[in-house]
Amino acid sequence: MRTVHGTTGKNLLRTVAVRPQCARSAPVNNCKLYCSAATDHHPRSSEFPMITAAPAARLYHFVAANAGPWHIEQARCLCGDPLPAATHIAVIPDTPGFHPAAASWSLRGITSNERYVTRAEKTALVARQEGLGRIQATCAALIPIRKNATWWALAQDERRHILEAQSQHIAIGMKYLPAIARRLHHCRDLGANEPFDFITWFEFAPADSAAFDELVAALRASPEWQYVDREVDIRLVHTKD
Repeated sequence: MRTVHGTTGKNLLRTVAVRPQCARSAPVNNCKLYCSAATDHHPRSSEFPMITAAPAARLYHFVAANAGPWHIEQARCLCGDPLPAATHIAVIPDTPGFHPAAASWSLRGITSNERYVTRAEKTALVARQEGLGRIQATCAALIPIRKNATWWALAQDERRHILEAQSQHIAIGMKYLPAIARRLHHCRDLGANEPFDFITWFEFAPADSAAFDELVAALRASPEWQYVDREVDIRLVHTKD
């Protein structure tokens, strides 16, 4: 994680902010609450005109700066090191030579295949979940987490047992579909120097804010969260025209 300098954050975000496919047009396929990645959202202002992202994009940047489609209302560090202060965030698909300019901080993650889901769970999730970019979903949360070495020393089946048999991670998430849309980005796949293992972007309507709080509280109370050693919870609202 590093602070980078260059052109203003506003100019950077004006050129690259994009909108995802909406609702069920691009269903999320990852089973975990921390699910698959997306493009940027709701270009309702002329500052952030809509640009169509390439369907094959898998790497995304989360850029915190002094302007952007999403205004930060609250940022809490639950454990580990906090992130530097910022006022706005944009979610930007990677392009050749992309470097975030004038950012307070920038994180990145890549979409990937399902790693813990069973066929029955995947079928149920796909049937109920909705994608990002819904017009009513003007609230968002960005939650990057890192798990400790003990977690990563476990075998895949051992992690699955903790995640679902003990923690009911998938079952808990299922209760809040389709109201809470989410996508997972893997950071660990990009190298050992990434500051987090997972980045999740959530979107929901203001009326579902309390339900979202219930969702994350249930997960944080589960045995799985004993393995989390860094977590930041950033709540956002879409910037108005």
